[in-house]
Amino acid sequence: MSKYGDVAVEATRIAQTGVCPIEAWKTAATREFKDRIASINKGCPKSTFLGLAEDGFILGVPSGSYTKSILNKQYALEALALLKHDGNFRKDLKKLWAQSCGSESKAHNHQMDVVVSLWLSGFLK
Repeated sequence: MSKYGDVAVEATRIAQTGVCPIEAWKTAATREFKDRIASINKGCPKSTFLGLAEDGFILGVPSGSYTKSILNKQYALEALALLKHDGNFRKDLKKLWAQSCGSESKAHNHQMDVVVSLWLSGFLK
């Protein structure tokens, strides 16, 4: 798992205790990245996590209004659907990303790390 995958898993554990997913992500990211503010605030992985939480796809985390990101949420939901259809996508993040966003030239920014880490940890519905 990448560091953002680790943050997503830790944020899930925190959110499952009743903490708002937004605060859970911030807490987990701060623990992982210490004083690296840019890494803590990085939008793409955070929005991916919050998009999955928003629509109720993270086990033990209530759905709600957590993100304004449309694209990262869309990529996350598409990646989840692809993983449900074929779990082997977890082995090839580049392929999962290309299928999720519809572009082979667009580079992912840790969105797939978040989705796959949550998938492998058993936290996604």
